[in-house]
Amino acid sequence: MNEAISGFLPFIIIFVLFYFMLIRPQMAQAKKVKAMLAALKVGDEVSTTGGLLGKITKLNDQFIIIEVNSNSEIKIQKQAIQALLPKGTIKSI
Repeated sequence: MNEAISGFLPFIIIFVLFYFMLIRPQMAQAKKVKAMLAALKVGDEVSTTGGLLGKITKLNDQFIIIEVNSNSEIKIQKQAIQALLPKGTIKSI
């Protein structure tokens, strides 16, 4: 009985290390991204995964329309938003 437990002990330790070093931080990051996407509103300045910067003009559950300049609007999926930028970031660039 004792040999069986000592045989599985390295696997248990490796799983615990993987959980605290990989799985748990990844779940926390996913939760932060989900909260950021849920909190988006019209007028927010965002950056997309493709590197576009723009201001949100319209949004619904799945898509967002961002204004890239005064003449161009782009419709993208909500999941393509990478970061919420501080107000005034686009004008300062």
